Amino acid sequence: MKRLLLLTTLPLTAVLYSFAGKQQAYGSSQPLTDSTKQVSINPKDAFKDLFESSNTASFAFKLNSQAVTFVQDYMEGNTVRLTKMKTWGRPYFDLIDGVLAQYGLPTELKYLSVIESDLKSTAVSWVGAVGPWQLMPETARELGLRVNRKVDERTDYAKSTRAAAKHLNALYKEFNDWLLVIAAYNTGSGNVLAAIRKSGSRNFWALQSFLPAETRGHVKKFIATHYIMEGDGGMTTMTKSETDNHLQGLGSETTDGSVQTISGKYSASVIARVLQMDIAAFSKLNPAFDQQLSVNGTYNLRLPADKMVAFQTSKSVILEQSLQQLLAGASR
Repeated sequence: MKRLLLLTTLPLTAVLYSFAGKQQAYGSSQPLTDSTKQVSINPKDAFKDLFESSNTASFAFKLNSQAVTFVQDYMEGNTVRLTKMKTWGRPYFDLIDGVLAQYGLPTELKYLSVIESDLKSTAVSWVGAVGPWQLMPETARELGLRVNRKVDERTDYAKSTRAAAKHLNALYKEFNDWLLVIAAYNTGSGNVLAAIRKSGSRNFWALQSFLPAETRGHVKKFIATHYIMEGDGGMTTMTKSETDNHLQGLGSETTDGSVQTISGKYSASVIARVLQMDIAAFSKLNPAFDQQLSVNGTYNLRLPADKMVAFQTSKSVILEQSLQQLLAGASR
């Protein structure tokens, strides 16, 4: 495949891949020789066969220039395998989505289990990590799982996902950056903290050379897998500074947090539940949410900055649960 040339500030829309049926074919854009040239390719067209709907995302995420080559190479060798997983892995993805949403985590973190184990409950690493989330025995026990000669709950999809969600939440509280969370999940907090000290930075791309090679690859595999499975990136594929800059483009910042105009059959109670917010606190920021959204069709949703991040990454789950609640109410 001809190597593609991308500028740092361009989103993945500059990368052209096309899929015809089950045959995988790769194309390339014209080399960019002038930074003023614009590429107006819809990424959803480039990845159209990976989507059930053309509305799975409302905006494109930028792919860090340092990840481009890795993502391209990973796509060449893994797109067919991962595309098939979208079908046979659906029951597992649905289960994982539900658990992650309950813990207020971005549902796209399910792709961590893909690169950890290929969703296999029987997966065992050479160091003794087991299950879809590849938990070590000591870590699993600390997270409340039973691991002994008779029982190993690391192989239980639901229980191990709940344990992994607890672990991911703790790591995010420590690092407040999803790429560092992915790195720490692989190599441990100590090694990531050491890399931060040695590099003088909390930016993954600046400190990656101080991490083990396996961990650098692990983070990049997560990013690449996300792009293959979704045709786009997400909040978890960017550094904290990149995420903050992205959110500023989504809505205005106020003293109460972030504001974004939304449309759709969203429910205040579902949003509050998934984001783990008190409904009274949500209603204070968003008075008459259900009524105004129903009447006007749009609403200027106001959330604390961290909750807006969670809302963006959990929108599909929130909308699905909102619709289920609406249908359940209509059938009574």
